[in-house]
Amino acid sequence: MELKNSKDLPIGGKILQAGNAQEYTTGEWRNEKPVLDKSKCINCLFCWIYCPDSSVYVEEGKVTGFDYDHCKGCGICAYMCPKKCIAMQKEEK
Repeated sequence: MELKNSKDLPIGGKILQAGNAQEYTTGEWRNEKPVLDKSKCINCLFCWIYCPDSSVYVEEGKVTGFDYDHCKGCGICAYMCPKKCIAMQKEEK
């Protein structure tokens, strides 16, 4: 949107366009990444519920992996997992 003068400014507090973190890959920030042991996973989806980055992939009610482009390696998924089937592994650079 091009602004030519103050009358072109939107009303204060009005959001004209939705922000979306999907546009920004932030996974390169992490030092550790989550690794899933599917043999232990009961698909409780706690990791999916608690992930602040929406980086847990779920298909048909089952955890299938992680979105490493957006996962920041916080470890909340591993901490919340009742079966401890997610391990935080040192990131290889």
